[in-house]
Parts: sequence; C-alpha cells; structure tokens
Amino acid sequence: MQRSAVRPSPIFLGLLAVTVGGGLLTLLNSETAVTAGVVLLVLGGWVVSLCLHEFGHALVAFRGGDREVYFKGYLTLDPRRYTDPVLSLLMPVIFLAIGGIPLPGGAVWINHHALRSRAVESSVSLAGPLSNLAIAILLALSVNVFEPALPLAAALSFLAVLQLGAFILNMLPVPGLDGWGAIEPFLSHQARMFGAKARPWAPLFLFAALIGIPGVSAALWEVVYALFEVIGGDVLYSVYGADEFFFWQR
Repeated sequence: MQRSAVRPSPIFLGLLAVTVGGGLLTLLNSETAVTAGVVLLVLGGWVVSLCLHEFGHALVAFRGGDREVYFKGYLTLDPRRYTDPVLSLLMPVIFLAIGGIPLPGGAVWINHHALRSRAVESSVSLAGPLSNLAIAILLALSVNVFEPALPLAAALSFLAVLQLGAFILNMLPVPGLDGWGAIEPFLSHQARMFGAKARPWAPLFLFAALIGIPGVSAALWEVVYALFEVIGGDVLYSVYGADEFFFWQR
C-alpha cells in the first residue's frame, strides 16, 4: 500500500479543525459561544466519525483482498469519496440536527468477489460499526480521565451517545445495514436474494418506525443509554450536551 493511500485528505483535516475549534469555544465564558461550540463539536465530530466508519470498511476490505478501494480513494478519509454527498453526508447531518437520530451515512463499494473468505466479508461489514463503538469508548474515557469543563464534557458525552446509537442501529440484522452484511455471507441463497431485494427499502421502514411508531425510538435510546453507562459514560453530561445541541427547542 502506498503511503499516500492512508494520508488524510485536507477536507478531513479541516473537519477535525472545526471539531477541535468547537471544543475550544465551549471553554469560553459566553453562553452563545458554549452553544455554538457544542453544535460545531457534535456536527464536526459526527461527520469525522462517518469518514472513520467508511474508512474502517475500506481498510479491512483492502487487507482482505479488495485492491479497488485503494484506487477509489476510500483510504484517504476524504468524505467526497463516500458515495453521494447529499444522501451519504448531508442527510445524516440533517436527521441528526432535527431529530437526534444517528442515521447511518456513507458507503463504500466493495468488490466482494475479491475478498478471500466469508469471514473476511463479515469482518468488512463489522469494521464500520465497531469504529463507532471504539470512538464512543474513547470519548467516554477522555471525559473520565481528563475531567474537562462541564460544557466540553457534555458535548463529548452527547457525541459518544450518538456513536453508540449509530453502532446499535448499524448492527441490526436489517438488509442494507452492516448487521445484515455481517451475517449475509453465511445465509442461504434464498435469504441473500431476499436481502438484495429488500436492501433499498428496509432501512427506510426502520427509520420510519423510529420516527412514527410510539415507543420504538424510546426503546432504542434506553438501550443506547444502558450501553453508555456500561462504558463509563455519564448520562447527565450527555443530557446537558443534547440540551445545548438542540438549543432551538428550549
């Protein structure tokens, strides 16, 4: 692999700068600056996590035999490489900003015929959501270890909760999501054909249920917060972070 393949793109570095800048704003003695900082940190961190999620898929696929991901630029962390910028990046950010639903975002096109085994295929699918879990653990750990000021701790905690939400949603065995991709290589031909037909629509039905069916979203967040406490997160911090992020709802 050439070194340039894994060198972060300038756009990705810019997203990191926005995220860090948001964190610095939360430290200022201004209510407006704190709110703006939380919004920038959470939105910037969310897009960064989308890139890392897709990079995880691509890196495992590359190591598993698919060299096409290198030539497609998936190993550069450039958000423009991860399919349509509106459907894959803008829409998840809008869903997040409006309703707090961690909608799975981008996607990388994998040459499954080039992968060495079914286990590798499964690992490629798992790599994305596991990156969200790893980010959540690191964020919760950073709050516990460094004990930052309350606004910064709240923003990091809320971002961690969103990562856990993305992890849980992605791990559901629903066609079109990574949980299905992880088990699909081991399913019968009939089940795989069903998954191929349902893939374009199944995630839409899932998110319609989250938005429109009473109790479904609440059940999801109960699981998310339970897992957040397991990894050492402070729920009160995350609630404060969510309140600052959704400032227009106050």
